[in-house]
Amino acid sequence: MVPRKCEACCSTPIIEECLLFVVVIPGSIFKRGRYCIIIIPISPLFKMYSEKMEGDLRSKVEAVAMEKELIEDYRFGRQQLAEMCGYACAVAVTKVFPLAALSRKQRTVLVVCGPEQNGAIGLVCARHLRVFEYEPTIFYPKRSSDSLSKDFTTQCEKMDIPFLSYLPTEVQLINDAYSLVIDAILGPGAEPGEVKEPCTSILATLKLVKIPIVSLDIPSGWDVEMGSEDGISPEVLVSLAAPKKCAGRFSGKYHFVAGRFVPDDVQKKFHLNLPGYPGTECVVAL
Repeated sequence: MVPRKCEACCSTPIIEECLLFVVVIPGSIFKRGRYCIIIIPISPLFKMYSEKMEGDLRSKVEAVAMEKELIEDYRFGRQQLAEMCGYACAVAVTKVFPLAALSRKQRTVLVVCGPEQNGAIGLVCARHLRVFEYEPTIFYPKRSSDSLSKDFTTQCEKMDIPFLSYLPTEVQLINDAYSLVIDAILGPGAEPGEVKEPCTSILATLKLVKIPIVSLDIPSGWDVEMGSEDGISPEVLVSLAAPKKCAGRFSGKYHFVAGRFVPDDVQKKFHLNLPGYPGTECVVAL
């Protein structure tokens, strides 16, 4: 990049081939009554941020190893992890869609749950959203036989959270009935090429909805490392424990990480270098 002088009103250096920020300063503060345009070079900063973000993304192998360490060495229970993650996901929803800013109709949330761990986290998220006075509805077409998921399902039923018997194929019905969708269908363990029904049909429908999608850990149907070029496009991503490599391809508006529960020694071992959690927050925006 080669600096040159502003010829309009002053001799302020201008750097070409820079990105994003343009500052317009009234020329009256200089010698002539014109405007001086100064381009602030942030492309090096953007590059530095991208490289840093790339270094903080975890592979599938690393994610599995981290979870194994939490369960086997630190004796975290699966129910405990699902509870902490589901609660944090619900908190992230409240930050992007605060209840005070929503009308009664806008409080409706469709939570779509799969049969594995992400689905269990979705059930916990739905329960906490109900506690936070949102109005969740759950679509859980392939229920897990795991006792953990059964317990979470019972808790939601006891709290009078409705369960859909089918997902409308008419996308406009979903757009009209709900203000957002929680995607808790597939987690990092799912291989995109092995996704079967009913998940394939659900994902095809979600690709067409106009309301915001909040994906838990990774967008369902994405490869955990490579992402996806034609998958669903969530507006919000809540990475659990640490962002996965596919998060580098996330182009939505809001990205949170819910990993305050990860012990310091585990963070150091896996070289996690994430922003600090302010106060008592359980999620932090990236």
